[in-house]
Amino acid sequence: MELQFITIDVNEGVALVTLNHPPVNALSPKVVDELEAAFKTIEADPQVRAVVLTGHGPKIFVAGADIKAMMGMNSAQAEELALTGQAALNRLQNMPKLSICALNGMALGGGLELAMACDIRLCAEHATLGQPEINLGIIPGFGGTQRLTRFVGIARAKEMLLTGDPISAQTALEWGLVNHVLPADQVLPKAMEIAHKVAAKAPVAQQLIHDAVERGIEMPLANALRVEADNFRKVFETEDKNEGIRAFIEKRVPHFQGK
Repeated sequence: MELQFITIDVNEGVALVTLNHPPVNALSPKVVDELEAAFKTIEADPQVRAVVLTGHGPKIFVAGADIKAMMGMNSAQAEELALTGQAALNRLQNMPKLSICALNGMALGGGLELAMACDIRLCAEHATLGQPEINLGIIPGFGGTQRLTRFVGIARAKEMLLTGDPISAQTALEWGLVNHVLPADQVLPKAMEIAHKVAAKAPVAQQLIHDAVERGIEMPLANALRVEADNFRKVFETEDKNEGIRAFIEKRVPHFQGK
């Protein structure tokens, strides 16, 4: 589909996805559809090994969903929107490629939900993060009640969800909701640095690590360890394993082919 509110720039194995939906990069139904299409395209592109997601502008990543669009929705339409948004974010989370969210500013509602679907989050010092849906008499619909709880725990998640109060970037770091807090002008460069570093690693090993973590976290430890052992076996069937070990012994940089 033609993208109106999203741009995709690919460079050296890294896809930079930028949301540009003024004034606050709201996740309207059209933007959600574009995100789904973008993630699907990136997932199918063998040249892309990592994704960086950010918002256009200096102050706002995504300040929630399109509230005006919700005003005229009935309950069936609301459910459809929630399911569509969840499907797009599930595709991002389950993508077997590294995804990094460069939070250039405020991430509220759907913005925080989108960020939480990424593997890694880098956050500008001035940013605030929150799920303020209760202030509108509604609840999160793109996974906020579930992913937030998994990141910060039940008590903290309930406080954020039930008060609607945002938290600072530093608090988000202390709670494990973001990986790094940086000056605003360093967020995207740092995200790209990490993405390029990972893009140079063995692609199949990356995919198997992602699979083991995402599947294992929902399992009892014994079952999850079985998943890890199975993926350990699979990686030993790759040419990249031979190249990586050979390069280590020969004290040179490995050249992984994704095979």
